[in-house]
Amino acid sequence: MSDLLLRLKVNQRRGSKPRCHLLTHGRPEQVAERLTALITPWGSVAPTDRWIPAGFDRLAEAQLHTATDLLDPAVCDTLCRWWLPEDRLDARTPNWDIAATCTIKGLPGLLLVEAKAHDKELLNEAAGRKRETKEKGDQAARAASHVTIGTAIDEARAGLRSATGLPWHISRDSHYQPSNRCAWSWKLADVGVAVVLVYLGFLNASEMAKDGVPFANAGEWESLVKGHCASLFAASVWNREWVVNGVPFVPLIRAIEQPLNGESPR
Repeated sequence: MSDLLLRLKVNQRRGSKPRCHLLTHGRPEQVAERLTALITPWGSVAPTDRWIPAGFDRLAEAQLHTATDLLDPAVCDTLCRWWLPEDRLDARTPNWDIAATCTIKGLPGLLLVEAKAHDKELLNEAAGRKRETKEKGDQAARAASHVTIGTAIDEARAGLRSATGLPWHISRDSHYQPSNRCAWSWKLADVGVAVVLVYLGFLNASEMAKDGVPFANAGEWESLVKGHCASLFAASVWNREWVVNGVPFVPLIRAIEQPLNGESPR
């Protein structure tokens, strides 16, 4: 095990989380090259761009409503008020495994990564919703968040239908994680921030075999993602560029092998 992993909590040293830290660890030129490989040919990440997490020095995952080093503060405020009730603007919003500034089709943009290392991480997604809503405050306050999140996803569903000309069925109450990932991507594009959303499968994470089935190859991961999201939107949504309010939204499925010894991804 890489000594770097010892900076993480014991329960964070396996699976997708340490691999995301390894992807964003190293010289800016190295990290930029790795992240660019995920989004070529639609975009690129430069050494001067910024990313969260930042290797093993900045461990917290990004919540975009507070990520003012990635987004204009006014955009962060818009996102906050879109997702949260007015009296709960200090509540949590979805965490992103990796978020990075980038250039997409020549425009300033954001790379958003949702990463998995075995099938159960994708299929057993209810825990994310529970973590997001487990906030201080009374039941009425949590119910208010439930309402605003539902309204936000409903708005995104209509916007994505308009932008793509395809049926969308993202929802607060089913398949919450891909629903909120698509909703946040749409909202960013709607306010003028180009987005590449990457569903990233880490291949051959053999240490996770007792928890689920690790992905043996890119095709296996892609089939799993498309099947999981089939009730939300057509498979043709993936791996192409869409235009939302004049800026690109590019949802991608990618797979790499990232050894936990810190060697370069394959």
